[in-house]
Amino acid sequence: MMLEVSLRHRFEGFDLDLGFAAPAGLTALFGRSGAGKTTITHSVAGLMRPDAGRIVLNGEVLLDTKSGICLPPQRRRIGYVFQDARLFPHLSVKQNLLYGQKLAPQSESAPSLERITGLLGIGHLLPRRPARLSGGEVARVALGRALLSNPRALVMDEPLAALDPARKAEILPYIEGLRDEMKLPILYVSHAPAELARLATTLVLIEAGRVRACGPAAEVLAAPETAPVLGPREAGAILSGRVAGPEPDGLTRIDTAGGPIFTEQHGLRLGATVSLRIHAQDVTLARTRPEGLSALNMLAATVSKIAPISETSAYVQLTLGGEQLLSKVTRRSVDALGLHEGLPVTAVVKSVSLAAEDVGPGAGKLSRQSG
Repeated sequence: MMLEVSLRHRFEGFDLDLGFAAPAGLTALFGRSGAGKTTITHSVAGLMRPDAGRIVLNGEVLLDTKSGICLPPQRRRIGYVFQDARLFPHLSVKQNLLYGQKLAPQSESAPSLERITGLLGIGHLLPRRPARLSGGEVARVALGRALLSNPRALVMDEPLAALDPARKAEILPYIEGLRDEMKLPILYVSHAPAELARLATTLVLIEAGRVRACGPAAEVLAAPETAPVLGPREAGAILSGRVAGPEPDGLTRIDTAGGPIFTEQHGLRLGATVSLRIHAQDVTLARTRPEGLSALNMLAATVSKIAPISETSAYVQLTLGGEQLLSKVTRRSVDALGLHEGLPVTAVVKSVSLAAEDVGPGAGKLSRQSG
């Protein structure tokens, strides 16, 4: 399963010229407003025709401007979930869902109403009208309607942007389940780095109509070259770990490739794999393991790259057993510590954010914890 995109389009004062591949899983498009994300999603769905381009889904050409191919939206079978949901207010939830099913081509592989309502946890909502739903419920119903159209790929254009943090936490596990169970290429547009860290398997960073970086989300997020796109407060990396269990003092231990992480997060399943989102500004470095600190989380790492970002600061990329971490330090610290590629160091992690990868309701929500 693969979606391949190559586009060129000229706007007044802005040129888009980019290409990327989105495999099965969730490919997040991230960039500032005006970077070109909407042009990409509309071109993929057939809602606009770019000046030039080629779009191929699972080997079928949807668009090839050189050959004069431009399939209409209904033939592309792209499920589109808009930010504002666009449910029919005069229809019940069940009728809204079945409307999507009516548009689906008949096949044995088409998802059933029962399967989708079970996956999204909306079976109890079927008799209700949209006006009687919460924001999170509306988002799930809109997603269910798109899935019941039996799409070959999904486009989700900032589906959580209008939701408050509690409603976002409610729906994130369902999107994780969709990502892992449906095996579809999903294009997911978001301005929230926390969503990218939790959901994305592939990340495409877009800046001024160009692809700045594209690849596995963990690798892209940890690359010093892409940190400026995220901004200094959001630059960081994702570190995987396994829940080792509660400690006698009530903290939870999570084992990582660089050593244990201790957190106040409770309710994590023993043995579960979790993602640790660690901001670059929350990682300090030491040549030897420091003593006499309140910080508990100290990871063994090796310097793999040093990238100056200004006259006074730099990003240091670290390797921990095949995974990567990012630290933002002053250039004075680089000189004082004698940092260079291949140097063993201790990374002192001041705080982490946890996003459990368990699928379904109750999966660990993002929680910022001190270390």
